[in-house]
Amino acid sequence: MFDGKFRTNIERGLKPVGANLRKVGITADWLTAMGVLMAGAAAVAIANGALDLGLLLLVLTALPDALDGAVAKASGTAGPRGAYFDSVMDRASDALLLGGVAWYLLDTDPGSKIALLPMAVLGASFLVSYQRAKADSLGLDARGGLMERAERTIVLAFGLLFDSLLVPVLWVMLVLTLFTAGQRFVKVWRQASAERPKPEPFLDRTRRRNRRTARPIAQTWRARARERAENRRQASS
Repeated sequence: MFDGKFRTNIERGLKPVGANLRKVGITADWLTAMGVLMAGAAAVAIANGALDLGLLLLVLTALPDALDGAVAKASGTAGPRGAYFDSVMDRASDALLLGGVAWYLLDTDPGSKIALLPMAVLGASFLVSYQRAKADSLGLDARGGLMERAERTIVLAFGLLFDSLLVPVLWVMLVLTLFTAGQRFVKVWRQASAERPKPEPFLDRTRRRNRRTARPIAQTWRARARERAENRRQASS
């Protein structure tokens, strides 16, 4: 939702920042790697119960994630390789963060199955990301939805800020992420259905095939009729 509505304005505002970072030698790949390392540090802090530190690191993780695209465009290095690297690292960051939350829940309540909840959120988020990747490969558009990556980060930050609400927040994330997956599925399904050619009625196919086969036969009979007429004309003369 945020990605679709505010991305253009955010990218416009970050453009001069990206240009300044490029001048001091910072690359887009370096920022992407830093984002993953900070997500890993946040996961370790969360897993060890330092939720305040984990929240701080989670917020800081969003900075390189937002700036790497601006630096890539400012340096003229934006392309498929950078987009692929950024997308893979985003998935790695999600896995680290939600893995840290799962470890924390397992540590605070050993033996409880509630630790599986962050893994369910992770699986749903991967489904949402896969839908966009597959749609892009087919030339379709799966962008948008109620709970994209930016929204998931904000909601998770809220859960870390009020640790007593962490489990309810995770349930909200799971439900809304699955809802987003449904939104994207319907969107792509409609696009794919609109572009699919309509099946040709059987009778039309049969008639056209009969016309194609009948045409050479008719031409042959006409040629033979002309030949017989010519022979009769020559015989009478």
